[in-house]
Amino acid sequence: MTSRVCPLRGGGGLRLLEGGAGPAVVLLHGRGNAASMWFPLLGELAREHRVLAVDLPGFGCSSAPGGAVRTAEDGLRFFVEPVEEVLSTLAPGPMTLVGHSLGGLVALELALRGRVPVERLVLVDAMGLGPEMARDARLFFRVGPERVARVLGPKRFGRIAPLPDTPLNRRLAALGYELMTVPGGRPEATRAFNTLVPFTGGVFHRYERLGEVKQPTLLYWGEHDTVLPVSLAEAAVKVMPGARLVRVPAGHSPHLETPAGVFIELKPLSCQHR
Repeated sequence: MTSRVCPLRGGGGLRLLEGGAGPAVVLLHGRGNAASMWFPLLGELAREHRVLAVDLPGFGCSSAPGGAVRTAEDGLRFFVEPVEEVLSTLAPGPMTLVGHSLGGLVALELALRGRVPVERLVLVDAMGLGPEMARDARLFFRVGPERVARVLGPKRFGRIAPLPDTPLNRRLAALGYELMTVPGGRPEATRAFNTLVPFTGGVFHRYERLGEVKQPTLLYWGEHDTVLPVSLAEAAVKVMPGARLVRVPAGHSPHLETPAGVFIELKPLSCQHR
């Protein structure tokens, strides 16, 4: 995998990790993370596919786009439009979008907008399927994961959503903590995210438009997710024509908690009904 920064028309750039050859697979991470958090899957996927793992705008090494962010639609555009701009140039052919949490909402919106050729969707414990989000998770986001990480320190912060204790996961936990405690925080991305996740009321979603998603879609969900309940995926799979749901014994980040399991699902990139 190599790192590159793709310039954006409005200034700044979007950073991504790229490697492999073949059908394009685009990986979109969750709030506060970066492309490097997909590390457990990058090498294997790149054996048979061209892999593009993106730092979402305002996170990792990607710039925050300019412009006022006042509404949830503004917040969504903050994350979606720079990714759409870069993918329209780097991946002009059919692509599979894999999105976790916030990245899942971005992937879903890209498919609905139809300006890049999305062939398949893989939504991992994704935002955007309905208005529910656990109150504790909303409080955590409102206080700010970056602030919480600095206050708690790496060991106590790692207990909030612990991964199985392996050498790889210890490295991932250290990377996650480093991303959260970057000097200066992520103020622009945080403001944009907060428009999508108010402390009270429904979080931003596209449930009413899920029936428009015609691409084969895999909903890969942790049964013990305490952020976005699996009931969201259960409701979504009933209205998405080409969707299937795979439930796994994991929390909010099953691609990190059980990477071997998600790789089995991703490798064929097949979303046919079981």
